[in-house]
Amino acid sequence: MAPRILLARHGQTEWSLSGKHTGRTDVPLLEEGRRGAKLLGERLHRAPYDGLPDVEVRTSPLVRARETCELAGFGERAESWDTLMEWDYGAYEGMTPAEIQAVRPGWLIWRDGVPEGESIAEMTARADEAVSWARSADRDVLVFAHGHMLRSIGARWLGLPLSFGSRLRLNPTSLSVLGWAYGEPAIHSWNDVGHLAGWEPAAARTSSGTS
Repeated sequence: MAPRILLARHGQTEWSLSGKHTGRTDVPLLEEGRRGAKLLGERLHRAPYDGLPDVEVRTSPLVRARETCELAGFGERAESWDTLMEWDYGAYEGMTPAEIQAVRPGWLIWRDGVPEGESIAEMTARADEAVSWARSADRDVLVFAHGHMLRSIGARWLGLPLSFGSRLRLNPTSLSVLGWAYGEPAIHSWNDVGHLAGWEPAAARTSSGTS
């Protein structure tokens, strides 16, 4: 069986709701985020996933990802892994895109990186480490992590430059699946929030690019 990687973005936080770049700041989930995490867990415990009994689970150690993992019902099975932490935004931590544009017009993190934070090369290396781990055995994996980190993994799974992540929108509490098609890395599904059907979280009404 060719391995797949299932990507779960953490639930909504106060900073993700307002669009603030949340790298290493340990911001907890809002009640909305907690509810979304439980709905995600219910989905993963129904067919066709059926609780993913054979899946290896890892989570970012940051509280918003770890709590999402626990509320989804995978906490006891998950290993904390620093590789899955969000992009270190350095001097731009806690700033919104509009605030950054005001001091650096035309800025794009996927092209320009961040001052005093992680470089594009460093993020690429971390994403590549996650991809290599996911492909290391004949079993699926499930990860709970952050918007920019998961978009980076998506780009590198496909063998594309990190900058391709700019084209991969990702909402809080979404589920994405990366796998294979005709022997080549492929996206099976992306930014799937079907488990939130009938409930419109604030994430659907705001920017979803940072976490």
